[in-house]
This record gives sequence, structure tokens and C-alpha cells, in this order.
Amino acid sequence: MEAPARHEPVMLQEVLAALAVRPGGRYLDCTVDGAGHAEAILDAASPGGSLLGLDADPEATEMARHRLARFGGDVDIVNANFRDIDEVARDRDFAPVNGVLFDLGLSSHQLAAAARGFSFRLESPLDMRFGPDQETTASYWVNDATEEELADLIWRFGEERESRRIARAIVRRRPLVTTTDLAKAVEQAVGRRPGSQTHPATKTFQALRIVVNQELASLVDALPRAHGLLGFGSRLVVISYHSLEDRIVKQYIARESRDCICPPGQPVCTCGHKASLKPVTRGVLMPSEAEVAANPRSRSAKLRAAERIAS
Repeated sequence: MEAPARHEPVMLQEVLAALAVRPGGRYLDCTVDGAGHAEAILDAASPGGSLLGLDADPEATEMARHRLARFGGDVDIVNANFRDIDEVARDRDFAPVNGVLFDLGLSSHQLAAAARGFSFRLESPLDMRFGPDQETTASYWVNDATEEELADLIWRFGEERESRRIARAIVRRRPLVTTTDLAKAVEQAVGRRPGSQTHPATKTFQALRIVVNQELASLVDALPRAHGLLGFGSRLVVISYHSLEDRIVKQYIARESRDCICPPGQPVCTCGHKASLKPVTRGVLMPSEAEVAANPRSRSAKLRAAERIAS
């Protein structure tokens, strides 16, 4: 395994405050990755605290085990997708918990790993899988999907206005073998926007990564499962990095914070739904200017948090 890039945890103090970490607490880190958040949570939960960490990336779980080895039996790291969090936690008798954290998106080590295919700045195969057990790579979508399928996924999951032009350019240039082949095809199709510091392939790469790893579907599945593991007074904290993720989190918290979710205008409630969460942040929290300057990866981060209440 390549030497990993140092992963700086995003909005660390805000995460600890939102989780309300306390000594002896039990916490779930659903995206343990480089274990920056996990290490700080375990330190704050000592003595007597414990943490169960998950990651779909086997390289990430190995790094986390190494970094957290000093905590001994107080930490358990599992290579698993967070959509299976309830099964993993209950198999280990790790419920209820005092807090659950999701830090979504890519890590520094994934972007820096030349063989993984996540970055358009490094030439590598069109892979983009979080784990080797996944069958479909980005190469399938780039080289085998129809032009219409490509345009649709780039629009839906990349929110890219030039999706049709990009899809047409990709199909005409097939086969594309490497990340740099793809990045060049996109750049030549749409050019660089004057004054923009963002590479024109950014949204296309985001869309492919989301589709390859079924990121949004996994998040939709995972939120209610994580919610179900919370004890009363416990916290759910999510950091997202683009509007598609944030919209899912925002809507989930809003829905579970209401007693009635019947269609607007219905005169009598028939849903029987009861609020089981309450927001603990006023809207969304964002990183400070100082953090963004020190850690540019944090610039698009948005943190939302909610507390489990009796329903």
C-alpha cells in the first residue's frame, strides 16, 4: 500500500461539539477513513469510551486500525459500507449509541493514490471504486454506457449544465483508458471558464464516482438505520460536500423533526408519524475561513446535526 497522504479531519471541533462527546460514551464513525475524527472522539470519550468505525475502503480501515491501536479494545474497525451500519452494530452488540458521525466524500489519501482513479490530476485507470469487491468501475460507464445514459448521469449526479456536450465528446473519443484521457476529453469539449479555479472535469468525475459507488442510495439507506441506533438524547452528525448529499440530509432531518408528514393541505392527519429528531444546529454549519485556508478540502463542507428525542 502506498504511503498515505495526511488526512486532516474537517470541522473537528464543530464535530465534537455537535456530537456532545462525553467520557464513557459509545460512538459510531460511519466513514472512519484516516481516523482523524475517530481519534479525537476516543480521546474526548476517555476514560471508558468506545468507538465502532466503518469504511468501505479496505486501505482506509487498515490505516485507521494502525492509527487507533493505542485505544486497544475500546475501538473496533470494520471494512463495510455504511448502508449496513445497523447489522454491523447489532452483530457486535454496539447499540444503542451516544452519537453517529458521517463524513461524506473523498479523503486526501484516496485523491493521492495514483491507482484509484479518483483524481484528474494523476494518470491512472478509470476505476473510482471505494472497494475492490465492487464489480463496476468508472471505465464501464465511460466506455460502454450509451451517450444518453452518460449525459443523464453527468447531469443528475454532477449537476453539470454541459452534460450532453461532454457525453458526446466522450463517446466520440472512445476508448478512454485513463483519468487524464477523460479529463482532456471534458476540457476540450467545454473549455475552462474564465477566472475559474475549478477544473472543467470536476463535476463529471463527481458524477462517475457517485454512480460507481452508489453513494446517494447508500446515504438514503444509512440515515434511518443510523437513526435507529441512537439512544434518547444522542446525536446524529453529517458532513456533506455537495448539494446532492446535503439535500438528502436536510430533508431527512426535516422529515423526522415533524409530527405530521401528510401532504400539504390535507385537513386531517392520517400518517401517524411522530417527531423523533430535533435539529441542534441553526441551519447548516460551515468551516471557518482559517480552516479553509489551512485545509482547502474543507471549503465545500456543510455540517448538520440532530438529537434523538422520545416520539
